[in-house]
Amino acid sequence: MVSEGIAERGTRTLRAEGALKAIAALPDRGDRLRRVLEQALVFGGAALVAVYTPGEDRELLCLAESAGVPRTLYGVRDSYPAAGGSPVADAHRDGTPVWLGPEEFAGSAESRHVPSSGFSLAVLPVPGDGGCLLALTECPGGFGPEDRACLELVADAAVSPAPPAAAESAEGRELRPDAFSLAMDTGRVQVGDDILRLFALTPDDFDGKVETLLGLTVPEDLPSLMSVVESDHMSIGDRELEFRVLQPTGPPKWLRLRGRLLPGGDGRPARLVGTVADASTLRPDVTDVARVQRLAAALATAGTVRDVSQAVVAALRRPLRADRIALAELEGDRLVVTVLDPPEPESWPELWRLEWRTEWPDAPVRAMPTLASALREGRAQIWPAGTALEPALADVGPGGLAVLPLPAAGRTAGVCLIGWDSPHDFGPDERALLTASAGLAGQALMRAHAFDAEHELVGMLQRQLLPRRLPELPGAVAVARYLPSTAGLELGGDWYDVIPLPDHHVALVIGDVQGHSAGAATLMGQMRTALRAYAVEGHPPDVVVSRANRLLTDMGTDLFATCVYVDLDMEEGSAWCVRAGHLPPVLRHPDGSTEIAETEGGPPLGVVAQADFPMSPLRLRTGTLIALTTDGLVESADADIDEGMDRFAHALAVSDPAHLGLVADALLGNARRSDDVALLLVRYDGMDTRPRRETWTVWRLPEAVRHARRFTNRTLRSWGVPASDIDAVLLVVSELVTNALVHTDGKVRLDLTLVGSRLRVAVADASPRTPVKPTSIGWEATGGRGILLVEAVSTTWGTLPVGGGKQVWSEITLGR
Repeated sequence: MVSEGIAERGTRTLRAEGALKAIAALPDRGDRLRRVLEQALVFGGAALVAVYTPGEDRELLCLAESAGVPRTLYGVRDSYPAAGGSPVADAHRDGTPVWLGPEEFAGSAESRHVPSSGFSLAVLPVPGDGGCLLALTECPGGFGPEDRACLELVADAAVSPAPPAAAESAEGRELRPDAFSLAMDTGRVQVGDDILRLFALTPDDFDGKVETLLGLTVPEDLPSLMSVVESDHMSIGDRELEFRVLQPTGPPKWLRLRGRLLPGGDGRPARLVGTVADASTLRPDVTDVARVQRLAAALATAGTVRDVSQAVVAALRRPLRADRIALAELEGDRLVVTVLDPPEPESWPELWRLEWRTEWPDAPVRAMPTLASALREGRAQIWPAGTALEPALADVGPGGLAVLPLPAAGRTAGVCLIGWDSPHDFGPDERALLTASAGLAGQALMRAHAFDAEHELVGMLQRQLLPRRLPELPGAVAVARYLPSTAGLELGGDWYDVIPLPDHHVALVIGDVQGHSAGAATLMGQMRTALRAYAVEGHPPDVVVSRANRLLTDMGTDLFATCVYVDLDMEEGSAWCVRAGHLPPVLRHPDGSTEIAETEGGPPLGVVAQADFPMSPLRLRTGTLIALTTDGLVESADADIDEGMDRFAHALAVSDPAHLGLVADALLGNARRSDDVALLLVRYDGMDTRPRRETWTVWRLPEAVRHARRFTNRTLRSWGVPASDIDAVLLVVSELVTNALVHTDGKVRLDLTLVGSRLRVAVADASPRTPVKPTSIGWEATGGRGILLVEAVSTTWGTLPVGGGKQVWSEITLGR
């Protein structure tokens, strides 16, 4: 119910009487009864009001008109037996009002049709055997004394409408230009010339069949339109809806249908009669049931808080001709704004600009006591131009301000502020729209807030299973993106990884676990870890994928996974690719041409225990872009995966590989969000400096360490390494080779690699045991200091698993 803010309750009856007199003085354009009923919403505290009139046989009381929220929310029916025991029948039969509070209504037979409790019901007879007026409210106290007085005024002013002019039309009679008459048994329809023009038809083109008109409507609007023109779905009474029709050129046109189903009898078929008008040229009627229905439909599909906010703004700002609309959630004593229209900060009060947080402001409620009072009261407040308000509110609507608390689950979920710059007259039609919209938006906001919180939790869990950041690569740039599905709250199974390997190799991995569940996400994390572990051990690509396949098979899960693994050699510009039931890589060459790599493939992981995964070579030139993705980006319901891959390749061809981040964002711009999507892009730039390498096999001889030192000294001098740096390198070689000979068995290999000013010394042996740095060494100890010396002279050092053994390496920056 909308109140006047600081106005006293005793004035409501007088204002309602004045509004009803003003409506009676206006010419009737066919909507007088509805405007009368809206006064019950504004002044009588009703959430829904309806008028029932006797049918032709007087056995039924049929719905003639209604206003407010959709009556299906309260279980209000289209008709009631006149001789039945419903409150509607009792009030009409006895000629006395029926007032039922929440407890009385809960005990009545009608309460079984209502989906929830807490409603109060009022039924008042309409004078002159005009039927009766039904009103419902959710206010805890029911209808108060002044509410009842206002409802009695509305009942006295309610006069059931005469049938539309088209209703009197018989088959073959002349119709009004905007009228129609549809026979429900045959589907034959008479239409006026204006309607034919709206459908872009001429009288010669029209065959008199309703199917011809339905075929010209937008397919998405057909279900609601069919519910009107099919007799099985239509009940006696008035109906109204808006729909779109296709035009020969330009966008579809919005039309508004108003009609009534008239019962048949005495050999006459039931007929749907009414009018069709151009909704785009009519003055926006903010009390139109179709507009509230459109808002309800938009809110029903709004998944996030932002979606709800945008739907409310779209439904209210244009019809109200408002200059500003703000929608915010209420969290404690602060307003967390979810959308502002217009979005520019300079369009809003100074206090709001001072409290701006990133995209939207975060204004404290305590700074606006008048707003805080309205939120506590829980009723919409309207302040006309000139009302004394604090600046934070007055500047929102200097010409008029409406504040709509958004109720949900017994509390205020948020608030909607609507402001005008020039003086604005708040009519009863606007009040009705505000009342109906507030309840719908509050419930939708609560649902969306819960969805956002759960979706954020899902996204956080998903992000924890993916790499936090990609490594910097020598001679390449990598960018990755992941988009979770918005079709639900389940975890997805898509993943990607970039794994640096020794000798300037890099492993690129992307994959997809079957299904969307916590189990799929868990398995995704296990497969990503397994592939990374096998790759770091130094296995070739086919062995890495084969071992991951055996691991998944041995786990005994019902799920399978697909993946593609690319081992990229940064020095040579070559790569080996292994596919396991996954999409092949797409290559964009430096000249802008693209190709879908022709690579052999094996089965998905976890399907066949002893499967072969062949390797396919990829030749790269400097500037080549490698793109790996999952099926969520290229597959859709209206196109197969091959067409999607062709579109993906074309999008790469027209992109600018110099800005990989922008390329990735553009590729994901049209992603289908019913499935999660992973995307990995790597641009191979080539290494500026080619590494210099030498290898020495260390034989287990008494002078093996001296031979290793001599080989190292000779190699470094040939590379031009200054003598001042050679001593530190020789110390590291001595310690690492000595440890390998003393503590391991089998072959020992020494590798030297020089890249720019960084020298890498690596000693590989057959033992998997990692050397342990001692925590403390006594002065009398004869060993244990080798690793400490290596750590002291190295820029960094570490160990890597290689085959069945390990590699201990040290990097030294020359010229320090």
